[in-house]
Amino acid sequence: MKIGCVKEIKNNEFRVGLTPDSVKTYVNAGHAVLMEKGAGLGSGFTDDEYAAAGAEIRPTAAEVWAEVDMMVKVKEPLPEEYGFFRENLILFTYLHLAADRPLTDALLASGVKAVAYETLIERNGSIPMLAPMSQIAGRLSVQEGAKYLEKPFGGSGVLLSGVPGTPKAKVVVLGAGNVGTNACKIALGMGADVTVLDINLERLAYLDDIFGARINTMYSSDGAIEKAVADADLVIGSILIPGKAAPKIMKRAYLKNMRPGSVIVDVAVDQGGCCETTKVTYHDAPTFVVDGVIHYCVGNMPGAVPRTSTIALVHATLRYGLLIAAHGLEDACRENDVIYSGINTYDGKLTCRNVAESYGLECADIRKLF
Repeated sequence: MKIGCVKEIKNNEFRVGLTPDSVKTYVNAGHAVLMEKGAGLGSGFTDDEYAAAGAEIRPTAAEVWAEVDMMVKVKEPLPEEYGFFRENLILFTYLHLAADRPLTDALLASGVKAVAYETLIERNGSIPMLAPMSQIAGRLSVQEGAKYLEKPFGGSGVLLSGVPGTPKAKVVVLGAGNVGTNACKIALGMGADVTVLDINLERLAYLDDIFGARINTMYSSDGAIEKAVADADLVIGSILIPGKAAPKIMKRAYLKNMRPGSVIVDVAVDQGGCCETTKVTYHDAPTFVVDGVIHYCVGNMPGAVPRTSTIALVHATLRYGLLIAAHGLEDACRENDVIYSGINTYDGKLTCRNVAESYGLECADIRKLF
């Protein structure tokens, strides 16, 4: 199979879908890899490194898109890339279709076989290709939140750890999944007073076991959220329903009770955000203010640390990509049926139930399409 990888064109996105090491793995397995010139520079990988690993370097993205059987990316294609879509092309990337109707329609109209990293669910319930970016985003959320609490950035001027004789900052984490767990880890490491809310009592028990008395756990309800965020200096939104738009559990009305200069970091922004006031921002203008509360809603947070993010992502995606390359998408699903869960569109049909429900569209049964 011919595997392609192009430079990401999203605002301030420096990650890349393949590393030189992964290229070498594909090539050693008998596949051809085509890289757009300069695709890996943002993550610190040169064209010479890719060429040494066996990749063919093409001057433009258009040439790569036109030649390959499977395109491996990081972020969802932007409208400028829709013209490259074609029937039978396999697209292997993050898609987040529940928050992007134009991309959904473009994939369906073109007949692309779109496999989304964020909806492939393993038998144990894990989301292996989302996990490393969730870990990074969770850790970054506290780092960024701490920065925007600083007065020069418009914050209330609170240090997360405080110092002896002063109160610690209060950090509230909405959601105890992968993002939330990593946010707790960093917030605790920085010395904050941490409260995490979730509706999954088993997950809260797990966090209580690993963090003990150092965190507060609360069952997530409207009243509990409203009370918790009223005292918060930093709120981390980390709600995820795979393939589905995030529920808006952080209401605008709650902001009026929060301290001016407090900060919300909505990590769920890729799926539409879990705050009613969320709108997508970018690394070059990451924040906005509503009712005196700073909102950080960057849709590609891990892109701020592309070297770490790219390496971690490729480690998670490579084994699935190799399976698809070796057998084709259809036979790869027969070899490992968890791959079915990653397919969002196939031959003009929408095949992810949560995406379909988000738009009130019909969902085809992927297992009956081939």
